Amino acid sequence: MKRTAVVTAGTAGIGLETALGLAAAGFSVTVVGRDADRGARAVDRINATSPAHPARFLSADLSALDEVRTLAGRIASEHAAAGEPLSVLINNVGAMFPDRRDLSGVEASFVVNHLSPYLLTELLLPTLTAGAPSRVVNVTSGAVATAKRVFDAVEPPGGYYGFHWYGRAKLANLTYTLDLARRLDGTGVSVFAADPGGAATDMTNGTLLDPKIVSPALRLLWPLVRRKFERSTSGPASAAARPSITAATDGALTGRTGIVVGARGRPVAPLRTATDPRVADAVRRLSERYAPLAAT
Repeated sequence: MKRTAVVTAGTAGIGLETALGLAAAGFSVTVVGRDADRGARAVDRINATSPAHPARFLSADLSALDEVRTLAGRIASEHAAAGEPLSVLINNVGAMFPDRRDLSGVEASFVVNHLSPYLLTELLLPTLTAGAPSRVVNVTSGAVATAKRVFDAVEPPGGYYGFHWYGRAKLANLTYTLDLARRLDGTGVSVFAADPGGAATDMTNGTLLDPKIVSPALRLLWPLVRRKFERSTSGPASAAARPSITAATDGALTGRTGIVVGARGRPVAPLRTATDPRVADAVRRLSERYAPLAAT
């Protein structure tokens, strides 16, 4: 049976390396991104390395929830019409913003890093369930450990610091991932988080080295933090893609769910906060409020 995969933000960096790995493993891959030229180059590269499993590009701005709904509708209808399963969904999209910005009235980091993958996943669950056994892989981050963990509102108290707000959005998504695994247990849809560790990518180059993205207390130690991060991001995007590829393809994970695959490609313990049912309830309420499944 044909195996298919969707990789968001799959036209460059970790996403493209993930798509290449899936194609090499025998998947027909759909890469999603905003830029048609980058999409065409990505597809050409995938097809050159794995010609037996043609890739394609779908254009969508994943920071716009209406476009996420349109994308989900297209993927679902095409798979239904072709009678093909959707085997793997990898939510690789992520973004960090040095300055606060809104997207349709909601803070941008929370939209891109949590609400967008949450909405796409929820809308594609019928397709994933119909194609079971299937897998959902949400890309997480070590930044979850720096996050403010109160989810009674989209925005945490205090000032805007891009790294911490990014971590908080990723924590919301990790909490959702583990909660989703519990919800779907027994359906044939396995749900994983993948931590890429450090990698030099478009997102990290420049943005993460600006000290204003962290709180003043951390800025005091910025020279040390910067040197440590510069060492950790020296690895290639191909290495950072391995956890996602492992989560999507490893036969040892068949029948398992709710696992975080760490940067070395092995299961690791999740952050305890992400396993708290009270946090999961709060994240669920925020998600349903700001990213309703039906457009309003």
